[in-house]
Amino acid sequence: MDLTVVLDTNAYSDWRRTGYWHDWLAKADRVLVPAVVVGELIHGFRKGCEFSKNTASLEAFLGEPQVELLPVGRRTAEIYGEFVLHLQNQGTPIPTNDIWIAAGTHEVHGLLLTRDGHFVHLPQVRVAEETR
Repeated sequence: MDLTVVLDTNAYSDWRRTGYWHDWLAKADRVLVPAVVVGELIHGFRKGCEFSKNTASLEAFLGEPQVELLPVGRRTAEIYGEFVLHLQNQGTPIPTNDIWIAAGTHEVHGLLLTRDGHFVHLPQVRVAEETR
């Protein structure tokens, strides 16, 4: 069975800084980086002092054969709407960008790599267990 992992922003940052999540990335057949995550990363890079270096590293990573950009499409938007309603009905809001990331992950039947605990409010999304 193919393993598709989806990177949350903190997972990409953790992997770059410490190598954490490396085992998941190494065994994945596909590594998807949501467009929303790319936006969050670029925002963070712009606030730092190594914008060019960080952007070049991200571009190189996105150019790897098993790595793909995960766009937001019509089906992603439909799932997003379902997830927002689900969270509202539960009274458990989470950050908007994370709902988009969750929707994309669910759409591709991926495994989300994240250290954010609030994804537990979306049981429709498979989340990797941390091994720290």
